[in-house]
Amino acid sequence: MAHGTNAMLVGRGRSETLAVSGRSWRTRDTALLAGLAGAFTAAQLLLIPLDLGLGWDEVVYVSQVDGPDPAAFYSAPRARGVSLLVAPVVSWSSSVVLLRVWLAVLSGLALFLALRAWRGLFPARVLALGGALFASLWVTLFYAPQAMPNLWVALGALLAVGSFLRVLTEARPGRRALWGVAAGAALMALMRPTDAVWTALPLLAGALLLRRARLGLVTAAGLAAGALPWVVEAYTSYGGLRERLSEASRVQGGLGWHLAVDDQMRGLIGRTLCRPCTGALPNPVVTAWWVLLPLLAVLALVVAVRSGRTTRTLVPLACATTAAIPYLFLIGYAAPRFLLPAYALLAVPVADGLLHLVTTPGGRWRPLPTGLLALGLAAHLAVQYAVLDHVVDRTAADRRAWERTADALHALGVTAPCLLTGHQAIPLAHYTGCSSGAVSGNNANTTAAEILRAARRVPVANLAVPGARPPAHARGWELHRLENLDVRIAPLATGSALAPPRTVTPPAAGDVRVPAGGVAGAARAVGGAV
Repeated sequence: MAHGTNAMLVGRGRSETLAVSGRSWRTRDTALLAGLAGAFTAAQLLLIPLDLGLGWDEVVYVSQVDGPDPAAFYSAPRARGVSLLVAPVVSWSSSVVLLRVWLAVLSGLALFLALRAWRGLFPARVLALGGALFASLWVTLFYAPQAMPNLWVALGALLAVGSFLRVLTEARPGRRALWGVAAGAALMALMRPTDAVWTALPLLAGALLLRRARLGLVTAAGLAAGALPWVVEAYTSYGGLRERLSEASRVQGGLGWHLAVDDQMRGLIGRTLCRPCTGALPNPVVTAWWVLLPLLAVLALVVAVRSGRTTRTLVPLACATTAAIPYLFLIGYAAPRFLLPAYALLAVPVADGLLHLVTTPGGRWRPLPTGLLALGLAAHLAVQYAVLDHVVDRTAADRRAWERTADALHALGVTAPCLLTGHQAIPLAHYTGCSSGAVSGNNANTTAAEILRAARRVPVANLAVPGARPPAHARGWELHRLENLDVRIAPLATGSALAPPRTVTPPAAGDVRVPAGGVAGAARAVGGAV
């Protein structure tokens, strides 16, 4: 790539001026990306309720570092990156609003830095459009202020791939680009080690094929540094790396050939976890952008080949492909957030292809294609907002229901220290202030004998869907019927060995009511309720 103070070109054929000077990039183009990042943060704060309660996975990650609350069971696939990310806030504050603001601001800053790593590879308007395409997806906006790993894998991938390409294409790459490769790879691996390896495969292969040993070593070192805590934990808690990988595969339903493309399409309507994934496919209006995405990626590659910048487009497309492979073909369930790294890596090349369609070789706008693209993007944004609004409303309602159930459990005498087992025990334990336990399934961490011993010391309750057969050790416990939940409380928690089933109406938010009937210790339960 040519360098100079007057111009910097991105390729041959249809060359484009990236910046008229170094100062220009530091001001106008940086301001454009900063404005996009600020808009991304603002959109999160406006569209996602700041008081949205923690979800199931968030509870697991947050509970590891939030002080006095019991830590939830940590299954084999999970890494510690998210817990480290939220620790500066949750280690001293229980405010979910503060946590959401922290993550919204942090994700906006990370998006800015990740996109800026691509400077010199594409014009700033391509980077801004690519960033806007990614940031405006409902799944990006929904998960950005949440304590979840997938967005951070995506941002790490953007940083690593952009920095990697700068090292490849610049005549004299600075150390910052190499540090960017290492930092991006480490961030990915810290959040999801297996996702990081899949995403980085084309980078490692490219460095090997091009005989860029230093670049390959930096990439591998970043991956190793980020994955180190996960690997150490594999040997201290699982008996070794192979054993942890085997257990992670079991938890995920057994890795192997699973065609999950249609499952991912079903998730686009706003199903945050599709397991099992049944039902009809969403309306084509909802899935149109997803179907068009591979076609736009091909367009981007054609444009790149004709413009003489194949490498800087092919590499992110290859990384996006390898990042998506396990979630499209190797896992038997789906969640929209799994594909966030692929979407992030596709965004910049796709933006380049779209701008190629609507501009002349001299950079002027073509009126008709520009108008059609604007209409298409407006329709796309409308669909994304509609799905986001639906997901937010449903999620907020579900988490308010958990709060009501926690209030009802408090009224029944299940107050900290306490233990919950059974259906949705992990999130409900967080809202109730209890520990959680399971004797079977992916979160098994205790035995029936240990649960019975705990019941001699603290309140213990088993949760089940209405009508479900309780485990043998809880069949004689007192039954209470809450909203969509059967609760069986061990005798010590209620003061009686057996009692007839009763229905408890969960209290409204802020209104804790003691159910009618002789529940020993009801006055103390009300006093301890939140």
